[in-house]
Amino acid sequence: MIIVDTALQKRFEQGKPVRTAIIGAGYMGRGVALQIISAFAGMKLVAVSNRTLSEADRAYRQAGIDSVTTVNTVPHLEEAISRGAYCITEDAMLLCRADNIDAVIEATGEIEFGARVTVEAISHGKHVILMNAELDATIGPLLQVYADRAGIIITNADGDQPGVVMNLLRFVRTIGYRPVLAGNIKGLQDHYRTPETQKAFAEQNKQKPKMVTSFADGTKISMEMAVVANATGFGVGTRGMYGPRCKHVTEALNLFPPEQLLNGGLVDYVLGAEPGPGVFVIGYNDHPIKKQYAHYFKMGDGPFYMFYVPYHLPHLETPITVARAVLFGDAAISPIGAPVCEVLTMAKRDLSSGEALDGIGGFTCYGVLENMEVSRKGNLLPMGLSEGCRLKKDVSKDQPLSYDDVELPPGRLCDKLREEQNRYFS
Repeated sequence: MIIVDTALQKRFEQGKPVRTAIIGAGYMGRGVALQIISAFAGMKLVAVSNRTLSEADRAYRQAGIDSVTTVNTVPHLEEAISRGAYCITEDAMLLCRADNIDAVIEATGEIEFGARVTVEAISHGKHVILMNAELDATIGPLLQVYADRAGIIITNADGDQPGVVMNLLRFVRTIGYRPVLAGNIKGLQDHYRTPETQKAFAEQNKQKPKMVTSFADGTKISMEMAVVANATGFGVGTRGMYGPRCKHVTEALNLFPPEQLLNGGLVDYVLGAEPGPGVFVIGYNDHPIKKQYAHYFKMGDGPFYMFYVPYHLPHLETPITVARAVLFGDAAISPIGAPVCEVLTMAKRDLSSGEALDGIGGFTCYGVLENMEVSRKGNLLPMGLSEGCRLKKDVSKDQPLSYDDVELPPGRLCDKLREEQNRYFS
């Protein structure tokens, strides 16, 4: 979105920065904070919330801001922002309720907590930028309904794979090609990775073991592609997606069933391909003269054509999403209606009655993508709601879990919202 830079420059010259807050000062949240403060004139990071207050302070300090104000009430936060202070708090709800905040970036990666702060932010008229594909994949269509009613934008972020895919897909559509596959480029997939197998890698990269486990075991890509499916209407061709191996993404033109590509479109991925870790879109155009031009520009013989981006830069591009939402009313990627795909909860090993599931990136289960009608017919348990569920019966390795197999934890908002989503789109 090249137009964003000139719009932000104008806000800078007017002395009217886009007032942005971040909820969650983990590795990515701190990276976004650094990016806003160091690289985005016309935008100000007015507040950061984190359960551990020192991490919110750290987000500012590593970006060169040494003086921050700790706030505990909405009036205190609003007053501090009005006099130009940088604010930190343990109470994320303050950021959702303050009048002089334009947009909230939800960067926790938590589903229950993320649901609570997102609903609160929407109810107070805040644009919401989700760095939380897990939440979006689970109840994003309903949150979009809430956002539409409130007249605000809710969107996943530029720079993360779903946002990069959607930007590319919009480009492909704009230049006259019909997008028929939205894809991800993945280096590794092993459903049986655990926080123990990923511990060393997590420490080396300053990440949490459960987080990097979700990357390795296929859950994260399933969540990301569910977000893409719900934003495009594309489904999966088979449970878990095809995920063929290839050396370069351009080879993928011949690796997916053409009849499925042309019958509604697919979300999928390729494994082990260069250039990783990027994304791709397959576009279709069978116009004879346009095919001549495409051949001249070395795009191939058609009618399927490959478009790809060789990287994704989540924390670098997230502020662009804030500007798109606040200044242009434009979402990077958001659901277009009823959910199209679901991330199923699959047993990572043989599970016994009475066991509690440890959720995304844990020891007990992994997520795979399936079409929503299949999930609904089988009453299958969404991976995003799996954490804390207790098994009522034994479940064999690699079997999908259903609602009939588990007891849900009591009192969760995410379960209530999911029930509401099911009713709304029934």
